[in-house]
Parts: sequence; C-alpha cells; structure tokens
Amino acid sequence: MGKPSLAVWKFASCDGCQLSLLDLEDRLLDIAEAVDIAHFPEASTAHADGPYTVSLVEGSITTPRDADRIRAVRHQSELVVAIGACATAGGIQALRNLADSDEFVRTVYATPTYIDSLATSTPISDHIEVDIELRGCPVSKIQLLDVVGALLAGRKPDLPTYPVCIECKARGVSCVMVAGGIACLGPITQAGCGAICPAYDRGCYGCFGPAETVNVASLAWQWRELGIEDEALVRSLRTFNTAAPAFAAASAAIEDR
Repeated sequence: MGKPSLAVWKFASCDGCQLSLLDLEDRLLDIAEAVDIAHFPEASTAHADGPYTVSLVEGSITTPRDADRIRAVRHQSELVVAIGACATAGGIQALRNLADSDEFVRTVYATPTYIDSLATSTPISDHIEVDIELRGCPVSKIQLLDVVGALLAGRKPDLPTYPVCIECKARGVSCVMVAGGIACLGPITQAGCGAICPAYDRGCYGCFGPAETVNVASLAWQWRELGIEDEALVRSLRTFNTAAPAFAAASAAIEDR
C-alpha cells in the first residue's frame, strides 16, 4: 500500500494559510516523508491526479467556477479540511454580503461584463460537506501540524472551542479590558492563537471566529462601560469572520437597536 496523499487547494484568499503550512519548515519535511504531496501549487508545480486522502482547502467561494471546483475537490477527497477564516466563514471578503456586489463591480471595473462573480463570499461548508474546520486568519501552524498528524494517525484532532480568555489565563496575561480598559473580543473568540494580541497589551481582533459559547450582549455592555460606542463593536465583528453566523447575527442585532 502506498503512502496517503495530500492536496492543498486555493480559492478566494490571500495565501496566508498555505504560507503557514510552508512556515512549518523542517516539520514540513517530516510531513513530506509521511505523505505524497499530490497537489500544492504554492510549493511545487508537480501535480498528481486524485483521489486524495486529505485535501486542505484555503479560501472562500466567490465565483460560479469556484463552486464547481470545490465540488470536484470533494468528489476526489476522502477527507476535506477547511483552513482559515476565508474557508470557514467567508473571510473578510464576505463584507460584500452586506452590500450591493453589482454596484462594486460597476464602480471598480471599466467593463463589468467581464466579471463573473457571485453576489456573496461563502465558506466551503455552504457548498460541500467538510470534515474538519481549522479557524484563524491565518491558521495556527501548530494546529495545522496537529490536524495533519492526527488525520494520518487516524485520530480526531484536539481543537479548542473555548475563548481566548482561557489562553490569557494560561499565559498569565492580565485581562486587557479589566486592567487596561482596552476593547477586546477575547471573551467571544475561539482560542488557537495563544492570546498573541493580549500578550502585547492589545485587544483580541477575533481572528479565530466565534467561540462555542458567545455572549455578545454581555461584551457590548462591557464595551459601553469603557465608553466605546456600539458602532465600534459592529465594525470589530465585521472583519475576518464577518459572515460567521454568531458574529453576523450579533452585529445585525446591535445595528438594529
């Protein structure tokens, strides 16, 4: 029996999550020894046809062609892993979902008829069944390594669902909201980054999307106590994971108050 095969696919994205995989450096060589890297244009021009054991998919679906391509990827793959905020929540480009996409096209392009895009930017799971979602903008290379290793070993990856606040406590980082009066999305954002921003006295930006349990109403009250307008919270929820259901619903509810 040959080695399992790994394919890495790009849709609408900045390539940052693929670069996180390349940033594994020497550990990437260990992965390369354990699998056949069948398709990874960011790293090699080599290509092997499927089926593939594992497909890592970066990016959101923004064109009819992408919608067809992702179904082809699913058909060829035993397991599909959506990596990053674009693939799991539509990415920052999902801001188009809140506006008139046709108007954007008419404003930006001299010949709008050349543009064949969808009115929305949507996550991979809106189009196919996804086996695992790996959050982040970009993904954590440590989590990415764990996911690939777990799948190759036939076990379920151990991914956090608790908020960034737990990571702050684990690092001994003081709460930036309580101690510093700094606006922070940590209480409603899924852990995974290691609390990078709070460790440097900055509020969490919500890169990893909603935690398993989200109480935005409570967070909004806390931000108001800090003298921060609701409009600022709406803007903060509409960044990397603007279309994530919990963030989208919360931002709309606040806007409608």
